[in-house]
Amino acid sequence: MTSNIKNMSVLVFADSAEGKFKKSAFEVVSYGKKVAEQLGSNLIALTINANNTEELYAYGAEKVVSVSNDSLVTFNAKAYASVIKQVADAQGSSIVIFDSSIDGLFVAPMIAVALDAGYASNVVALPSSINPFSLKRKAFSSKAFSNTIISTDKKVIGVSKNSYGIHENPVSGVTESFDAALSDADLGVTSVKVERITGQVTIADADTVVSAGRGLKGPENWGMIEELATVLGAATACSKPVSDLGWRPHGEHVGQTGKPVAANLYIAIGISGAIQHLAGINASKVKVVINTDPEAPFFKAADYGIVGDAFDVVPKLIEKLKAFKEA
Repeated sequence: MTSNIKNMSVLVFADSAEGKFKKSAFEVVSYGKKVAEQLGSNLIALTINANNTEELYAYGAEKVVSVSNDSLVTFNAKAYASVIKQVADAQGSSIVIFDSSIDGLFVAPMIAVALDAGYASNVVALPSSINPFSLKRKAFSSKAFSNTIISTDKKVIGVSKNSYGIHENPVSGVTESFDAALSDADLGVTSVKVERITGQVTIADADTVVSAGRGLKGPENWGMIEELATVLGAATACSKPVSDLGWRPHGEHVGQTGKPVAANLYIAIGISGAIQHLAGINASKVKVVINTDPEAPFFKAADYGIVGDAFDVVPKLIEKLKAFKEA
């Protein structure tokens, strides 16, 4: 069964927001290109309402299938799944690859059901073998790894954020339009209101995240967190208690019950390190904690720790970083 996939294409869903590709789109295209090479197959990228589709050629997309539909401006899992299924069928795709964002984790299982495919989420490496088709995945909230074999003819892969990286692999690509057929049932759920934070680095795309907790004592003290994030070109985030208190928007809540974080650098300020928070940020590569309590659980998970008052440490850190950048 597995050998059949060599005669079929690899399809990657390259996600975008307001027409602009998310960072994860370039990572999954980079990943998909290598999978296609392993199979001796070709890579196709699917975009929905994205601009500048030729950007994907730089990462190995030999063909970009572009879907433009005003009904899909706002994410709708059922409608997106319908479109992706139609394109996978039309292109003869044996493997469909997603990122592991909230939207990706929502849609990928629906595609697996529609294609009668095996699904592996949170994948962190290229297939270690093609026959059997074996993948390394994160498990137990990123505390362990598992090796998973997908034995179905068709396969769905969810690539864990910031695990494979973005790699340029320029090709001479072509873009073609696809007119997807959507039914009333596909569009049965309507978004009444969407609130987006604009003009800032998003948590999903950030290489660096500066996060703070109740140790900041109140929303009026968040200026130094935002200033540190600006100096570092980072996204701002917060712990669950902070968003529950209304100090910061719920969109900034990170952790197992909020947004997962897999940044290159995660700085936690005034966050004790509840198990749910640690589980949600554990995939970050370097973790730094600033806390007055040397017994805070976060210190056991951190790569670097500073025992000190954030109101003393953070302004000095900002000062040093500004001087370093000026130099």
